[in-house]
Amino acid sequence: MEVQERVFDVDEFWRFVCLPENADKRFELINGEIIEMPKPGEEHGYLAGVIFHYFLLFDPKRNLGIPTVDTGYYSLDDRSTVLGPDVAFRRTDGATPPQKKWAPTMPDLAVEIKSPSNTLADLRQKAAIYLRRETQLVWIVIPDRKGVEVCRLDANGQIQTEFFGSDGSLSGESVLPGFELALSTLFS
Repeated sequence: MEVQERVFDVDEFWRFVCLPENADKRFELINGEIIEMPKPGEEHGYLAGVIFHYFLLFDPKRNLGIPTVDTGYYSLDDRSTVLGPDVAFRRTDGATPPQKKWAPTMPDLAVEIKSPSNTLADLRQKAAIYLRRETQLVWIVIPDRKGVEVCRLDANGQIQTEFFGSDGSLSGESVLPGFELALSTLFS
């Protein structure tokens, strides 16, 4: 649902979401337009929690980076877009503390979970936004299909997707080397 028609930047958007009347609402900023996001359902929250939990277990000392849930990220090259992946992982040097506001970089791995309120086409468009702004890996979790679509850029800058069903597993690839998540964990 579009909330405003004027074009916002990161700073104006921060002020907007901090207004008292927006305290219990979720928003994203895409190309300067504020988009209100419905609160997710229980299945969505459960899946996000499980993925976040496994990120924490994999890197308990946070030497590789910072896992987050529903956190805003933006690229310094594009101050008109702030995305809030359901779960994300941002690589750091191990000493960088989490930001008080939105992270002024895109996550290295973004996880979007399909809800009844969005379409797979919507999520694929969002995956393209992440990947074109330096995110290396996007997982689109599709509960109805009991699987995950993995999106990444190929050597030519084209988006490649690969679907993994409930009998497969996800790899952290170069973002989280050695990380594996059996999808049976999500879709048992």
